[in-house]
Amino acid sequence: QFVPVMCKSQILIIIIITLKGRKEAQGVRKRGARAWVQSFEEIPHTGKYGWVNLMKFWRQGYFRQLHKHMEGTFNALGPIYREHVGTQKTVNIILPSDIAELFQSEGRLPQRMTLKPWATHREIRQHSKGIFLKNGEEWRSDRVLLNKEVLMSSAVQRFIPLLDEVARDFCKMLQKKVEREGIGQKGKRSLTVDPSPDLFRFALEAICNVLYGERIGLFSSSPSLESQKFIWAVEQMLATTPPLLYLPHQLLLHIGASLWTQHATAWDNIFSHADARIQKCYRRLSSFQGQGSKAEAAGGQYPGVLGQLMEKGQLSLDLIKANITELMAGGVDTTAVPLQFAFFELGRNPEVQEKVRQQVRTSWALADGDPLVALQGAPLLRGIIKEVLRLYPVGITVNRMPVKDIILQNYRVPAGTTVSVCLYPMGRSSDVFDDPMRFDPGRWSSGKGGQRISGFRSLAFGFGARQCVGRRIAENEMQLLLMHVSDSRHEKVETRRRIISSTVISNSPLQVKGLQSFTLVKVADINMLQ
Repeated sequence: QFVPVMCKSQILIIIIITLKGRKEAQGVRKRGARAWVQSFEEIPHTGKYGWVNLMKFWRQGYFRQLHKHMEGTFNALGPIYREHVGTQKTVNIILPSDIAELFQSEGRLPQRMTLKPWATHREIRQHSKGIFLKNGEEWRSDRVLLNKEVLMSSAVQRFIPLLDEVARDFCKMLQKKVEREGIGQKGKRSLTVDPSPDLFRFALEAICNVLYGERIGLFSSSPSLESQKFIWAVEQMLATTPPLLYLPHQLLLHIGASLWTQHATAWDNIFSHADARIQKCYRRLSSFQGQGSKAEAAGGQYPGVLGQLMEKGQLSLDLIKANITELMAGGVDTTAVPLQFAFFELGRNPEVQEKVRQQVRTSWALADGDPLVALQGAPLLRGIIKEVLRLYPVGITVNRMPVKDIILQNYRVPAGTTVSVCLYPMGRSSDVFDDPMRFDPGRWSSGKGGQRISGFRSLAFGFGARQCVGRRIAENEMQLLLMHVSDSRHEKVETRRRIISSTVISNSPLQVKGLQSFTLVKVADINMLQ
């Protein structure tokens, strides 16, 4: 009734606003607009029926290519989608702005999805649960105590020398192998080796030195068969976990399904090996009772995380065992796999390698032999680790359960929903990173030339209060090995031949000259992340 008194331009404005409203009603939204929020059920999804989706996962091999499935789904549905597979329901996201919203909603007691197969194993074997499997106040009280021993700067200063010792010995071991088995003239020998076994042994030797304050001898000519069995058990446990997350594992347990049996046996072997190490260390440290602190009685040497926890007596022995076992199990793949990819990328990016080498040499010259000072003066080492974990994350999701309703991409996500940050597609998204397929450690630098990347983009170790409790051990362990490799007078990594498929990196020799020289071969089957 007001149209007759309006001019044509006013009528045109009304028409434009009406059409815009219709587009929003059809689900076409401007990013960041929050005037109108859609319901949880309207979030794009991959199918409503969980068991139908589970069969699809089995048929199409998504359990072995979950990272690729996620990437393809984000490309098809946008930056947020729902997924219901078997018993598992999640909302998946990749944009840092949404991750920031999730972080702000985690509250004082952040909740993460419990890995039920792991929890069930603890329950049926009557093992205590470590912080990885806990939520609530029980988690917080244990976590605060562990933070003091593995995350705080004072703890890092204590265990850096132990990691540095292992990294130095690893390089010496490789050099002896080249001298003994290599071909060519003395001083210019070369050797082709598969890096995977050696790097897995390095990772286990390093984490054990930090946890127990003693070496286990994995660099000898005949390393312990028990230690190799432990590494196999960790690999088996990790391989059987993904499908069990989506299946009714209690039913599998009841019928004695082979998948569950393999998973439980792997954990049994992990606990058995860790228990033997813990008991040995316990007897050694107990012999120092009455001689002052365990560190003083041990000649002033750091007694390891286990010794520190035992001396303070704030956690029960059962809880110490549970957390030490989880740290030991999580400290192998977490570092061995990224190191293989670090060698791979340095091999095919010689200009990056040379920059790192020059920075490391300058830093060492100013560090007066202190490895911690040397690391602080070589930020490109941190950039390499971040860049490798961006492109090849060991764990492909970080999840939280918000304690209140939150709005993500203009959709309402109810409290208690499992929200997963999908690391692999985020790391390779052009919406998140400039030129994402380029290996550029300098992008993480905040100095001149750096891109000053904002928060919530480097999440391989999680975020907030529930970030990986062992991240400082892992980060420093990897950086120290790369530093010693780069510091060699003649050492150089070269990619001589590379064959990449959509599922594996196979037969990828990386020639490293300097230990006099050796070639790392077969960067293959590493979580199939390429």
